[in-house]
Amino acid sequence: MKRRGAGEREKDVKIRCGELVAFQKLLGYNSQHPSPKICMKRKLLDELGESWLPYLTPKDDGFHQLWKTKYSKLVLRTAEKIPKEVHEEVQEAFLTLQKHGCFFQDLVRIKGKDFVTPVSRILIGNPGCTYKYLNTRLFTVPWPVEGYEINYSHPEISKACKALIKLNCYLHRESVQALQEQNLAETKGMEDSPVIDRHRDYATSITEMGSILQDQSPSHVPENDHSHLKERTSYNLSLLNYMDPQQMPFLKQEPYFGMGKMAVSWHHDENLVEGSTVAVYSYSCEEPAADILEEKAPSGRDPAVWHVGLKVAWDIKNPGLAVPLYPGDCYFMLDDLNMTHQHCVLAGLPPRFSSTHRVAETSLLLCEFRKEEQAEEQRNERISCLLPILEERQELRQDWLARCHSQLVENLPKDEKPECHPYWQEGDASMPLPFNLEDIIAELQSLLEC
Repeated sequence: MKRRGAGEREKDVKIRCGELVAFQKLLGYNSQHPSPKICMKRKLLDELGESWLPYLTPKDDGFHQLWKTKYSKLVLRTAEKIPKEVHEEVQEAFLTLQKHGCFFQDLVRIKGKDFVTPVSRILIGNPGCTYKYLNTRLFTVPWPVEGYEINYSHPEISKACKALIKLNCYLHRESVQALQEQNLAETKGMEDSPVIDRHRDYATSITEMGSILQDQSPSHVPENDHSHLKERTSYNLSLLNYMDPQQMPFLKQEPYFGMGKMAVSWHHDENLVEGSTVAVYSYSCEEPAADILEEKAPSGRDPAVWHVGLKVAWDIKNPGLAVPLYPGDCYFMLDDLNMTHQHCVLAGLPPRFSSTHRVAETSLLLCEFRKEEQAEEQRNERISCLLPILEERQELRQDWLARCHSQLVENLPKDEKPECHPYWQEGDASMPLPFNLEDIIAELQSLLEC
């Protein structure tokens, strides 16, 4: 393990202690009654001490074995294995949306503080879908789907959205195939899992899997298995990202492994259907200029190339993984990988677009229990389930109203300011509940007290 300098250790310890205290305050815990996660984090940081954790890249011995044994649910499809027309249409769509000013930095909240993201984003997907991350809810720009008449502000934007829904369909098919290969590898006890990389020839094992899949035709696969695969790969939206590292005055350093600059810190993707796959198309759109190339480290990842980093959550015993991403590569986080592991995006030098396809869950079913004749015990049980949800929704709505009028937002250009949307006036008969839920919450609380 690489040793850190004394000044670096002291700064890092101070930052980590500050993060821990802020996290405790945010969750409402004090030092006498810490949460289980706080205890786990404390223990891991104590075990880590002054050393970097080890991580492997493709040039390291044991990289492929580590990927196969600890990260087998990460699958890479290199650019040369993806149809040329997919690359052409998707990359043109990225540049079109950028030309029309469709990418925006988001106002997010981390540990009780507001920040503007270094990555610019746009959410595209099924009409009416939303996606929430870091206490910020995004609303889809709809891609064209049957049954909806969608009017775009420019024909080029319409064409770009069509390209992205075609990519969505392609990634859905690839995801189903990857899950089938994964399942077969597990059930047949095959030596190689369906990870693919450009440093080792997996062609033989992939061909063998393909022949087995042909023998196992759809008629021989149980219907519930088909339904389960479809449910976990039917992507209903894509979060598109863009960042030019050369325009960022400061990017955080990866704190645990020494992997270098991060575009996106360690995280699990939020608000997704449990066990669903996440599919990502990555495009770093130009090679770095010779005059901005940094000196390559003797060990570790190439800082000029974008990478996705992975680690086992709450673990310091297994090395991390840094997988290089070249223009047009796709990767898939299958099954429960997003829950059992964390991932980050490690910045390279050239600007990069990505399209991250997800199965988002953002619906809430309100039971109309007041219309039914119920025993008091049953009624109170239902109210007790519903009330915390309404209280949280009320708090989030009021919080977002305040954030939309914060000083930080006032300093943003007019066309980049977040909107308080959806928002409706009191007494709007078209809405099932008022925007301000204060009276509804008070009514339910009074019923519980009866």
